[in-house]
Amino acid sequence: MDGTDLRILAILQEDSSVSVGEIANRVGLSQTPCWRRIQRLEESGVIRRRVALLDPAAIGLGLTVFVEIETGDHSKAWLDRFAESVLTMPEVMEVHRMAGDVDYLLRVAVANMSAYDDFYRRLIADLPMKNVTSRFAMELVKGTTAFPLSAEVARGRGRGGSEPAAGREREAETGN
Repeated sequence: MDGTDLRILAILQEDSSVSVGEIANRVGLSQTPCWRRIQRLEESGVIRRRVALLDPAAIGLGLTVFVEIETGDHSKAWLDRFAESVLTMPEVMEVHRMAGDVDYLLRVAVANMSAYDDFYRRLIADLPMKNVTSRFAMELVKGTTAFPLSAEVARGRGRGGSEPAAGREREAETGN
C-alpha cells in the first residue's frame, strides 16, 4: 500500500458511493488505474465490504447495550457454541473476545428495554455463563467506522500490530 492507496481508502471510508471517476480525479489518477487499485484492495481483503450506514433510531433500534460476559468455561467447545449462538442473534452487532476480567464484549442494538430483556433471556438460556453485565448507552458522543490511515499503518507498523485486518473475525459475515 502506498499513499495513493491510503487516499483512495480515506475517500471510500467517508463515502463508498463516490464514483471511480471522482476518486481518480481526487487522487490524481486516470479511471482505469484507480479502478484496478480499488479491485486489488478488495481482493486482498483491505476493503471487506461497501455498505450503507443506517441511523439506528430512525429504524427503531435506538437502544444500544454493551454486554460484558464472563465465562467459567474457556474451552473450544464452549467458544464454538457461543459463536454459533450469537451469530444467529440479529441484535448482536459486534462480538469481541477480550483480555482482562471480561471474556467477551457484545454491542447489541434493540428497540427498547423490553426487546433487550427478550434478547437477554435468549442469550443466557443458550449456554452457561459466570456473569453477564449490561451497560446501556445514554448518548453516542463519537461514532465512526473510518480507521485512521497513515503511512505507518500502511506498512503494518501501526499501534495495532502487523496482523492484517482481514480475516481476524470468527463471523461468517462481518459488518461495519
